[in-house]
Amino acid sequence: MPGLAAAELDAVSLVRRVARALNRRISDLVAVLFRHKSAGSFGAVAGFAIAVVFAWKFLRSSSPARPPRPAAPKRPLAGSAAPATEPVGDSGKLTTRQIVARRLSGCRRVTCQLIGVVFEEKSPEELQKQATVRPSVVELLLEISKYCDFYLMETVLDDKSEENALTALESAGLFRTGGLIKEKVLFCSSEVGRTSFVRQLESDFHIDTSLEIISQLSRFIRCQLFVSSVEGGQLSANVFNSLSLEQFFS
Repeated sequence: MPGLAAAELDAVSLVRRVARALNRRISDLVAVLFRHKSAGSFGAVAGFAIAVVFAWKFLRSSSPARPPRPAAPKRPLAGSAAPATEPVGDSGKLTTRQIVARRLSGCRRVTCQLIGVVFEEKSPEELQKQATVRPSVVELLLEISKYCDFYLMETVLDDKSEENALTALESAGLFRTGGLIKEKVLFCSSEVGRTSFVRQLESDFHIDTSLEIISQLSRFIRCQLFVSSVEGGQLSANVFNSLSLEQFFS
């Protein structure tokens, strides 16, 4: 406060003036004492010293106490930020994006078979006639393509099958966000080719309906999902088993 600050300055100034005066007085008395070494001189010095002590204590007790300075707010460390929590859906359940992040556990490249996982069709022969994207997987596939480097692949019998597959994916809107593009949809003529694709891409997480491919890749791939209505039997510890893609990510 301005009034308090002024009072402090006056008190400090007064103490300094008194100290200077006392200093000069003590110097004079000491000089007198050395010139006149008598009992009277010693008594005068002792009495004056006692007076100085009492005067100093009085001035200190009468000076206003300085208010404590408010603690300065702690500044955050450079580069640090409060941990952000991703909002949960209105019903309190995890959002699709949160489920994808949790299930993939940091996997940055994912490969996925089309037939039996993304498409309703169950065989390459069916794909020659048509391709139908399962509506329940569209949102999920879009979230996966936003979260990681995502590739789709399939074993096909002819060019017509490739055309049917790409047309169906485009009609379902899977190429609209840019996360998944046509160049990331790969086709081969055998299951050996699909296995080779996965290894060449160095996938972290592969999704397939072929138990043989899952078994061959289990030594090389961090995680896999075997999509099948039948139990996979004795699967490796890094292989999950689910009836469908959306059931695994639920």
